Amino acid sequence: QAQLIASGGGLVQTGGSLRLSCSASGRTFSNYAMGWFRQAPGKERNQVAGISWDGGSKYYASSVGGRFIISRDNAQNTVTVYLQMNDLKPEDTAVYYCAVDKRGTGWGMDSEFDYWGQGTQVTVSS
Repeated sequence: QAQLIASGGGLVQTGGSLRLSCSASGRTFSNYAMGWFRQAPGKERNQVAGISWDGGSKYYASSVGGRFIISRDNAQNTVTVYLQMNDLKPEDTAVYYCAVDKRGTGWGMDSEFDYWGQGTQVTVSS
């Protein structure tokens, strides 16, 4: 059974850093692109970063480019995708979700993603 577990969220001050992790197991996730999305209260869920199956291509929303870095570790049975978040701002406050894109590049609408983690809360205080 496919399982994605996101972790690493928390409370941080403006300008601080956090690293989110998403552990994916139960499928051959090393063959699939993956991405990170976020959803703030009362707002739509939007993608912030994506990565191809081999890590060779990475994508970022303009709002986080230069501050967030996505990476992945394709181990044999468990794939882990990371989101290093630097210079955090209050507008980065949201629930962050990892997701798997079986058929695409790792960047697109959330309807294009096939598996989702449970979300991890990131709160940036001013």
